[in-house]
Amino acid sequence: MNGYLRLSAALLVLNTSSTVLASTASDMTVSGLVTPSSCTVGLSGSGLIDHGKIPVHRLNLDTPTTLPSEWLDVDINCSGPMLFALIGMDSRADSSPTPDTDYGLGKNPHATSEHLGWVGLAFESALGDGQAMRALVSKNQGSNWVPQSEIHPKTLMGFARPGRPFPEPIVSLTTRIRADTTIQPANRLSLKQEVPLDGSLVLDLRYL
Repeated sequence: MNGYLRLSAALLVLNTSSTVLASTASDMTVSGLVTPSSCTVGLSGSGLIDHGKIPVHRLNLDTPTTLPSEWLDVDINCSGPMLFALIGMDSRADSSPTPDTDYGLGKNPHATSEHLGWVGLAFESALGDGQAMRALVSKNQGSNWVPQSEIHPKTLMGFARPGRPFPEPIVSLTTRIRADTTIQPANRLSLKQEVPLDGSLVLDLRYL
């Protein structure tokens, strides 16, 4: 089995949306936010985690197999102090057994009903403008924040100094993402051919 988790960085600068009403008149609304400053996101290794070839005999027969943890470095640099959050968008959500907390590894291309496993992500060792930071999470679009290092899909993640209840404006942030990959028990998978792990997600930066 070849294993890899792709993480790509996406930058959201302007949102637009429109609404068309079924009547003799049509209203269109365009909304957005133009910011005087901007941020760039960088991921080490081009955002690729490759577990290499995993022999079938290394997989547990009737319990999940957790692979060794891997790490990616994250660098966020802004042209001025910016209030932002990150959100993970899973491209393989339909293959995750717990899509609210873990990212899917895709499906077996030789038996598409078989889900290959999942990936758990977490932030570690965050520094913002040279100061220690902790990750905060909001599940209600930024109204409330609580400390949490795990990066759950579709959940806003911000950063602040310890003891601060809300994300803080930051110019430069460095942190690490720990990826813990787990493969389904071997007796649940058809493994007569090579099966590629196919995790894929976007780490999106959003201005608050």
